[in-house]
Amino acid sequence: MSQQEPKPTWLRIKVPPSSSNRVISAINNKSLHTVCAEAKCPNQMQCFSKGQATFLLLGPSCTRRCTFCAIDKSSVQKPDMNEPACIAHAIDQMGLSYSVLTMVTRDDLADGGASQIIKTMREIRKLSPDTDIELLISDLNGNWDALDMIIQARPAVINHNIETVPRLYPGVRPQADYKRSLCLLTRVSSIRSAIITKSGMMLGLGERKYEILSTMDDLRNAGCQLLTLGQYLSPSHGHHPVISYIPPHEFDEYKKEALDRGFLGVASAPLVRSSYRAADLFLSVRNENES
Repeated sequence: MSQQEPKPTWLRIKVPPSSSNRVISAINNKSLHTVCAEAKCPNQMQCFSKGQATFLLLGPSCTRRCTFCAIDKSSVQKPDMNEPACIAHAIDQMGLSYSVLTMVTRDDLADGGASQIIKTMREIRKLSPDTDIELLISDLNGNWDALDMIIQARPAVINHNIETVPRLYPGVRPQADYKRSLCLLTRVSSIRSAIITKSGMMLGLGERKYEILSTMDDLRNAGCQLLTLGQYLSPSHGHHPVISYIPPHEFDEYKKEALDRGFLGVASAPLVRSSYRAADLFLSVRNENES
């Protein structure tokens, strides 16, 4: 299906009534970035209206050139030393019981930005000690010492997106490595099994069904427990085109396939994104583990 063809009806988004002023104010007052806005997430107003946001650490610019991503690719800046405290204050102001922190990939930093993540977690816990923290991290350029520091900080969830099937990596994620991403998830699971591991895939980039299922198997073998599957939507004509639109019933079928493979929680629908209803997915697993 051509990218120029109209989007299917199931991808039409109904914007909720504006009740998101508290979230937007908390973000703007601290000059913070969210992946919701920077990555042009289709669900951002829905999440904002529910008092939810995914904070983007280490600035709005990335050092990689993934062809699917809307994140800015201009020159990166030094990490903002005020960012951890500002994010913590925003989370406190928003009254979040569950916060999601993500990051741009910073291959220019020796630790990939791990120290900034840890500082931010520390600041959040000072003001909001009962808030659970989910991290969506880069591959840290394979710096496993940096990853170990993040693991020792004990977030509730560590998410690292596999994004697509290995055959498509050269065109979609040219600076990433499929096996390195699997290694990251395996390391988290093996070092601290109490941390829930999570990953996500975009569908519609040209992958085949058997490749999706094989990638699910690889993720499960790496110890991954939560999975998100959503429709890829090209941010612009200069990005990777949409090769196909996956109908909702196929997302339902993939969810069943994932659950049959042992994933503890799966969010699978056209508009699902990595942090979509992240708290609900986390709580469903925690409640199951406690029962």
